[in-house]
Amino acid sequence: MSDQMTPMAAGEADSLARKAGRLRSKLPYLVVLVLAVLGVAYTSITGSPLYGYWEFLALAVGAACVFIGWRQTDDKRARKQIVVTQVLHWMAFLIAMNIVLWPSVNTFLNGPATGLALMLLLALGTFVAGVHVSAEIAILGVALALTVPAIAWLKKSALLIALIGLVIGGLAVLFRPQSTNNDAT
Repeated sequence: MSDQMTPMAAGEADSLARKAGRLRSKLPYLVVLVLAVLGVAYTSITGSPLYGYWEFLALAVGAACVFIGWRQTDDKRARKQIVVTQVLHWMAFLIAMNIVLWPSVNTFLNGPATGLALMLLLALGTFVAGVHVSAEIAILGVALALTVPAIAWLKKSALLIALIGLVIGGLAVLFRPQSTNNDAT
């Protein structure tokens, strides 16, 4: 066997490397989306919001916006404007998130509603920041916003989804192909 790669194998390796590179570049967005969903899930299950968690996520997205905006320009004045704009933008959303968490406001919301409200604020902040910085950040904001009604629907429909899963599982067990053993005589 030769250690040389065939042209087809080399092309497949290049394609795989490009796909891995694209996935790696999208990984931070996926991580933020997963962390936001986990934050809502925790708040829904326990009934109490994670007070520092949402601020951390907002600061992480804000830092990503500054980093992405910084890379997009070489102009010192434009970089300063990106930093100032993003700091003010995310401070406003952090204040709004903290207002939702104030005891006098939070008494009107149950745990799941608090988690969804915080996620919606994070989604809105992310989308608006993305409009000014990067289409990918804006798409992340849209994805975060779309998860809010999806989570609400899943929570409302959890029993129905579980029943459908049980029926499908039961049917799969009932109608699974039987293996035949021809060796036994």
